[in-house]
Amino acid sequence: MTLTFCGLTLIAKSQNASVEQSTYGIQTGILGIWVHNESKLSNQFVLRSELGLDTGIYGSDANDIDGFILTPTITLEPRWYYNLNKREEKSRRIDGNSGNFISIKTTYHPDWFIISNESNINFISDISIIPTWGLRRNLGSHFTYETGIGIGYIHYFKEDHVILVNESDVAVNLHLRIGYRF
Repeated sequence: MTLTFCGLTLIAKSQNASVEQSTYGIQTGILGIWVHNESKLSNQFVLRSELGLDTGIYGSDANDIDGFILTPTITLEPRWYYNLNKREEKSRRIDGNSGNFISIKTTYHPDWFIISNESNINFISDISIIPTWGLRRNLGSHFTYETGIGIGYIHYFKEDHVILVNESDVAVNLHLRIGYRF
């Protein structure tokens, strides 16, 4: 009887693993800096919203131009943290939404402004939808690292007096970020 009670308690505890109600943070990687919020939708689902600056590196042999560009980015990303129960059973941390996830990363790059080392750069707005697999882990109390990979779709918004070879293409999300959670 006692063993049965302890077993049921253990099973009930493992089914209660949950993402946090809301978590805020800032992250940086090789190609940008972003602030984000993750809001709980259910025990394993969150909606991540993100604002930031993405970095691009470009070059042209024809014009002898090499440079960088910073553009604003807006991202909405539903995430499913699918291994929280398993992590909790193994006494691993799940605070700060530490776990593996599958998401649909939807990113919009508006043509509001650009920061570049070259003048007269024309940026074409785009939107991408990329199914992504990733993981987030904690480093101490507030620091995190996150990595993800995915392949999806990107659509470029054609502007007047601009010729695009393709208005849509394949997009890749490959990120490695370190961050601070508030």
